[in-house]
Amino acid sequence: MHPERLERIYGFLALADRLKHVPRRGQTVQPDGTLRAENSAEHCWNAALVALLLHGEDAEAPDLATVLSMILAHDLVEIEAGDTFAFDEDAKLTQAERELAAADVVFGALPADLGQQMRALWEEFEAGETPAARFAMACDRAQGFLQGVLSGGHWYQVGVTETISRRRMDPASEVAPPFRAMIEDLYRRAREGSMFAP
Repeated sequence: MHPERLERIYGFLALADRLKHVPRRGQTVQPDGTLRAENSAEHCWNAALVALLLHGEDAEAPDLATVLSMILAHDLVEIEAGDTFAFDEDAKLTQAERELAAADVVFGALPADLGQQMRALWEEFEAGETPAARFAMACDRAQGFLQGVLSGGHWYQVGVTETISRRRMDPASEVAPPFRAMIEDLYRRAREGSMFAP
């Protein structure tokens, strides 16, 4: 490998390390029972675990390597654009523009061929038109919902009702039966825990 190519890969990996410092609205339960904000790198890792675990439960699941690659790439733009809370309607108005500009910076840090490859994965995820992109999206949303339930829910604090939540989660439920089973069980747990706004 040419030294310049290796340096650009190192530079990108150092940039990607910043994903560990992008806070999300969701929280994670620490070993002592207290809560702290989850970061985007933790979210991606956990979404990849969801993919790994549910892939074998779906007889028609797309190629796992493609799904995992998309999950790894899908939030890298947040290094520059920050995380946009799914229920923040004002922030969502500028999300696409912010993330598109961020993609130029983040994927532009790589050697051209690798940058194009990573950007293509991100674009496929965002378009949501292929089976792999839909599976990756379902993993992404299921992880966020699971994290919310595990940490006691934060939706009531921001006025999110179950009806509002379902508008986001229904597309994930429709991807495959394992997602539907998981998400419906999580809704049951959320209702039992009074996690949604009335």
